[in-house]
Amino acid sequence: MTQLRQQFDRHMTLHRLSPKTNAAYMNAVKLLAAHYKQAPDQLTDSQIQDYLDYIIADRQLAWSSCNVQFSGIKRFYRHVLKREPKISIPPRPQERKIFMALSREEVAQILNACTNPKHYALLLATYSAGLRVSEVVKLQPIHIERSRKMIRIEQGKGRKDRYTVLSDTLLKTLEDYWRLFKPNEWIFFGKTRSKPMPVETAQKIYYTAKLEAGVKRGKGIHTLRHCFATHLLEQGTRTHVLQQMLGHKSIRTTAKYLHISNEAISQVVSPADVVL
Repeated sequence: MTQLRQQFDRHMTLHRLSPKTNAAYMNAVKLLAAHYKQAPDQLTDSQIQDYLDYIIADRQLAWSSCNVQFSGIKRFYRHVLKREPKISIPPRPQERKIFMALSREEVAQILNACTNPKHYALLLATYSAGLRVSEVVKLQPIHIERSRKMIRIEQGKGRKDRYTVLSDTLLKTLEDYWRLFKPNEWIFFGKTRSKPMPVETAQKIYYTAKLEAGVKRGKGIHTLRHCFATHLLEQGTRTHVLQQMLGHKSIRTTAKYLHISNEAISQVVSPADVVL
């Protein structure tokens, strides 16, 4: 490891950046240096800006990917090289995304397609509690508060702790799972019991179950979290309660699920049914 890399790693560790952010920022500087085949401390602001323009215009990376690289590079130059680079990227484009939610029947089909008890428990936990994939794979026995019927999520996105619901169905499933697999530190462990299941493995489990179920709609395992939010809104759960369970910083993020709640829409009578 070079001295500059060591300094950057130490800076991010001391400032308690997450391991994921640390790796992404380190990679951003590495890619910049590789692009020019020069050490980063030898590059000018003009060269850095040209590189950012290249990944935006020529490589057409998503804005979020460009922003990660921009943030990592800026942090490196500002805190390691003690230099304020004159660089920028365009602001995030205005987007209006509507989350994809599956019906309850489609979710049931995916869950029932799991023949492996571990896979079934993993996907059920994701759906029944509205967990991110990074959260479900890091569940520990101490997080299951059965007497309060709650699941504690420690250091979720944004390094925030929160609680979400522990359903009776999930509790019964976890009890059965426990008797079969007897997990130790991590409920959903990987190849060894001492480490949590990799996120990529959880994604593969979901895609396999979705394929077996014949469900075409939706994308990755995060779809189950969208389904949790949508189905609860359809059941009349208040938005601010849902916000707390999902761990959203802004109520506006939670409110996006109002656009895909089918209950109100399905009860609307189309004018075609009146006219014709």
